[in-house]
Amino acid sequence: MTLTELRYIVTLAQQQHFGQAAELCHVSQPTLSIAVKKLEQELGVDLFERSKNSVRPTPIGEQVVAQAQRVLEESASIRDIASAGRDQLKAPLCVGAIFTIGPYLFPHFIPALQKAVPQMPLVVEEGFTATLRQRLRKGELDVIIVALPFTEPDVVTQPLFSEPFVVLMPEDHPLSKKEAIRPVDLDDENVLLLGEGHCFGDQVREALPNLNKHLDETQSQIRTHSEGSSLETLRHMVASRLGITILPQSAAIGAGYRDGLLITRPFADPVPCRTVALAWRASFPRHKAVDALRDAIKMNSLPSCPPLSLIHI
Repeated sequence: MTLTELRYIVTLAQQQHFGQAAELCHVSQPTLSIAVKKLEQELGVDLFERSKNSVRPTPIGEQVVAQAQRVLEESASIRDIASAGRDQLKAPLCVGAIFTIGPYLFPHFIPALQKAVPQMPLVVEEGFTATLRQRLRKGELDVIIVALPFTEPDVVTQPLFSEPFVVLMPEDHPLSKKEAIRPVDLDDENVLLLGEGHCFGDQVREALPNLNKHLDETQSQIRTHSEGSSLETLRHMVASRLGITILPQSAAIGAGYRDGLLITRPFADPVPCRTVALAWRASFPRHKAVDALRDAIKMNSLPSCPPLSLIHI
């Protein structure tokens, strides 16, 4: 039994005429007649009642034809799936980003990506690095946007841009008079940070080890530990004058407060920063989709985050 034979009996049942069915199937009438008879012999039943002027399905033939129609429809779906695979920009692209990147990067590149490849649906979500890593491995996400370092077997990682850290404070804070902040300037400050386990909080502690020591020694610090903590929470806390905080540059742009309430100051050299990168499974076949995503991000990265040259790690 072949798809061709199933197509023959479906067309014959619709036309109820061997000659017309053969014409639609682009074969000779004897070829179609022989194929139908062969299928009947294979199944051991008569599928059609034949008369001098017409042919019509038998009761069992109607059931077989109905099932054959469903099989042909499913086979067409398989071809559609394969076609989407060949057209790498047609199937949905599932993109994940860590919490400290997604809210600030998505609005910049999604409009450009939709304009460049309007036929490609985009599904985005946010999560912790560990969660995104697992979902990438399972194939539930196609590409993730993370901060380096990020290593995973059989996963390609490609840097996108480097982003400096800045200090966010109330506009009238004493440190606002400085053009650039040195790590030692933070020794006597109540610095609000994300709890351990948040990759950005860990990166700040690694980049500013003296700050980490100071936090450990000071009992009066306000610390955030719950998974619900976010950069937005820290920003609201600074606005409430509970302390100052350190943010990636992208999170400090467009703070959403009235002018004169909050202000940022850069760090003095060497400026602590993070590198934002794309990561995807090495076996992921839709390279054009990854390229389109990368290009949209790099062409619409934030002014303070110059794109990096493309390097495979």
